[in-house]
Amino acid sequence: MLRKASLLLLLSSLAVGTTTSAQETRHFTFHYGFTVKDIPAGEKVHVWIPAAHSDAFQTVKVISATGDVQLKKTHESKYGNEMYYAEASKAKQPELHFEIVYDVVRRERLSLRIYSPHLEAVKLGDQERKEDLAPDALVPTTGLPAELAVKVTEGKTTPLDKARAIYDYVFTTMRYDKTGTGWGRGDVLYACDAKKGNCTDFHSLFIAMARSQGIPARFEIGFSLPPDKHSAEVAGYHCWADFFEPQHGWIPVDISEAWKHPEKKDYFFGAHDANRMEFTMGRDLELSPKQDGKRLNYFVYPYVEVAGKDYPDVSTAFSFADVDTGVAAAR
Repeated sequence: MLRKASLLLLLSSLAVGTTTSAQETRHFTFHYGFTVKDIPAGEKVHVWIPAAHSDAFQTVKVISATGDVQLKKTHESKYGNEMYYAEASKAKQPELHFEIVYDVVRRERLSLRIYSPHLEAVKLGDQERKEDLAPDALVPTTGLPAELAVKVTEGKTTPLDKARAIYDYVFTTMRYDKTGTGWGRGDVLYACDAKKGNCTDFHSLFIAMARSQGIPARFEIGFSLPPDKHSAEVAGYHCWADFFEPQHGWIPVDISEAWKHPEKKDYFFGAHDANRMEFTMGRDLELSPKQDGKRLNYFVYPYVEVAGKDYPDVSTAFSFADVDTGVAAAR
């Protein structure tokens, strides 16, 4: 939990520096529902559900958390990610239904646009810095991404300038394209070769290149909300990244959104809009209690094991509704 505590301290410092800014906010409810289907009778079932959290940029309240099996709140120790856990020792019904309903106020992040003297004293702890420079299973910090980073950052001397050069490289080189196979895993070598993918691939490449240059970087995942709708189903996840720079602390980037909206390229280097909701951080995750299967590549959808094995027959239903549509319309 030390990582989560240091994160909250840093974000609180940033919030102090942004209280007078014209930050946008979005107030909405978010429904996170799913069904585990066709469960073999008598088998043991384990269910883990990522839980959204509050920080300086989102205030999260749980309206309800229900399921056909009792839910218990847990957390993993490396990143402090919270989750719900449920188990059935012997399944008696072929389907299990779960739903968590959140009330969320999300605030815009403007890290490079608002000066805050409080951030100058912020330092990463040795352990956190080590973890945020280390490779993940699909995010190497040596080899091809490191070689690319050396070329891209040639002549740059500060972490901020190097990060911007890497950001520009990913923006220019990658294209948002979810055709074929291999995309969506955050596989950096795939991204280097295919030069296409989704948000996971964009930000994994950025993180790998940044870390190879000694710039701590981290992966965050949740859901994005359409800015032009007051309510809708949410088809899938969205992810983004942060990097650490001593004078500004953690700085947000969203390269795939910048690619979709090139007029906002400069904005998304150092800012995140309010049209999102974060759930978890990190890659290669060990859940609590520990899953029997391998570590999770990332954790935004429910993870289910039946008889000790990954069970993919899960249908999800995510949706949101703005609470204050007048504010949303004004936006």
